[in-house]
Amino acid sequence: MTNSRVSINYKPLWKLLIDREMSKTDLREKTSIARSTIMKMTNNEYVALDVLVRICVALDCKLDDIIEIEK
Repeated sequence: MTNSRVSINYKPLWKLLIDREMSKTDLREKTSIARSTIMKMTNNEYVALDVLVRICVALDCKLDDIIEIEK
């Protein structure tokens, strides 16, 4: 069994925001996400699943519309 590291990036989310002419501040205000969480996402760090769900609900999209899983 190999020990491969999996990482997440939020490129699809940033592209979606551009397409919808929204800023990160707009997203934060619409979802009540803390600035520190937005910074974590900007740095491709893990955030809680409930945060991702809130984003999906607010933007009416699916999880794979906002994250990419890299192996």
